[in-house]
Amino acid sequence: MKRLLLLTLPVVAFVDRLSTWIGHGLRWLIFAAVFLSAGNAIVRKVFSTSSNALLEGQWYLFSVVFMLGAGYVFLHNAHVRIDFISTRLLAKTRNVIDAAGIVLILIPASFYIAWLSWPLFSIAFVSGEMSQNAGGLIRWPVLLTIPLGMGLLMLQALAELHKRLSFLLDMGPDPLAEAGTKDVALVKDDKELPA
Repeated sequence: MKRLLLLTLPVVAFVDRLSTWIGHGLRWLIFAAVFLSAGNAIVRKVFSTSSNALLEGQWYLFSVVFMLGAGYVFLHNAHVRIDFISTRLLAKTRNVIDAAGIVLILIPASFYIAWLSWPLFSIAFVSGEMSQNAGGLIRWPVLLTIPLGMGLLMLQALAELHKRLSFLLDMGPDPLAEAGTKDVALVKDDKELPA
């Protein structure tokens, strides 16, 4: 097992770089969504007109950021976590729970969502499906973000599983040590400290 973990280190580093690159790129889409939303609001108030394409563009940008950013969020341990419980657990226990959650819930759920969403995308792509709103946008680009986002999340989940297993086998640092809360210091060196 240790040999396999060592051999796959470059793959984990690549997945982390990919998630980081995507996450940094998505910052610009957030800026574009805010700019588009503000512009649409100004045009609607000043000129008493609006565009369904502009409204849908806002939704599409939000969808892209939300779906493609999941792996980046997971890389930085910024996802929702019950910190008041997890910070009181030993480091090894936290990593065992995380590894089990990745294997039993995250990877199967991501795969299932990607598998279910692929036909929606492919049908919309082949048919050239358009929004039902007048002047709306084509649908397949936003539908593609679902299986693509789930695929990226699965890749990052495998990389994070690698990090948890490496820690549990004393081959790497604790990937949850910097989970973004002040309470992480409550548990140190596998010994519980008073709260």
